[in-house]
Amino acid sequence: MKIELKKITISELYDGYKNHFEEGVIGFDGKLNIRPKYQREFVYKDKQRDAVIETVKKDFPLNVMYWVKNENDSYEVLDGQQRTISICEYVEGNFSIIADEKPFYFHTLTNDEQKQILDYELMVYFCEGNDKEKLDWFKTINIAGEKLTDQELRNAIYTGTWLSDAKKYFSKSNCPAYGIGSELINGSPIRQEYLETVIKWINRDKIEEYMAINQHKPNANELWLYFQSVISWTKAIFPKHRKEMKGLEWGILFNEFKDDKNLDPKTLEAEISKLMQDEDVGSKKGIYEYLLTGKEKHLNIRAFSDKQKREAYERQQGVCLVCKKTKNEKIQYELSEMEADHITPWYEGGKTEPNNCQMLCKLHNRMKSGK
Repeated sequence: MKIELKKITISELYDGYKNHFEEGVIGFDGKLNIRPKYQREFVYKDKQRDAVIETVKKDFPLNVMYWVKNENDSYEVLDGQQRTISICEYVEGNFSIIADEKPFYFHTLTNDEQKQILDYELMVYFCEGNDKEKLDWFKTINIAGEKLTDQELRNAIYTGTWLSDAKKYFSKSNCPAYGIGSELINGSPIRQEYLETVIKWINRDKIEEYMAINQHKPNANELWLYFQSVISWTKAIFPKHRKEMKGLEWGILFNEFKDDKNLDPKTLEAEISKLMQDEDVGSKKGIYEYLLTGKEKHLNIRAFSDKQKREAYERQQGVCLVCKKTKNEKIQYELSEMEADHITPWYEGGKTEPNNCQMLCKLHNRMKSGK
């Protein structure tokens, strides 16, 4: 990685400044990509933004910034995007700062004050290297401030035609993916969480592998069509939306159960309604995975209380009922050596009630429950 420190005036930085919002931001006579494809939308709060301008006005030093040189003698901001946009937006006249309880826009400053800002020198490291070196360097310097997410960092490596097209679907405010999947997906599109989620689904957690394979493909049609299929299948199988559906791994479930012809929406809805009313079901969110996988662990069935366990233990005098039955002997255990068990299993209608509690030794309890 080749790194060279240079001084860039705000006047040079602002030359040719254009903010196309989600489509990108440029400056430095059109040669600087201020918001590269892997960067986020502007996330500074007003207080942070104003602090940047106050620092410049007082001629105090700002933290050093990092630009990466591309093959065509253009540059992209590796670190310092938020500070750069704050400065340029102020000079552009898009916000004011408050001094002595009065708003001051750039154009309302005196000529000397304007010149002081435009002549202010930014310390910028110009960096040259391959994609892997850029990412490693960014991870090193991305310690303070508004950190990038894991997916934003991945985007730094795998820029190209495929990523540009994928971001149209998954990475814009009110993007198509948000429009059809916001009730089911957690996170924010502009922080790349939608994109990360769907890549994880389609390639079974191997996100970097999928992005590397597709990096130079002309479009992300496969990913977009897959996402639509996941959402359509989910809404068809579970047509009644409930808040508990948001944030589940629908793509993983789709991959496994999309071809199951026995899934009947009416039958599933009846089971969901019943389980939602079951006080023993600790995780209502897990109902959907339970109905598809049959794994009771997703329901987090309510456990017996310590009081109920103690009562059952005393009632049995510390004897494991399975040991007594199979070994024909009364082996006594300490309370800590035993676990509570439903006499009538929960799935057969047994409730988490004192009269349905028995204490078994840990070995027999886990053999019974398949743990």
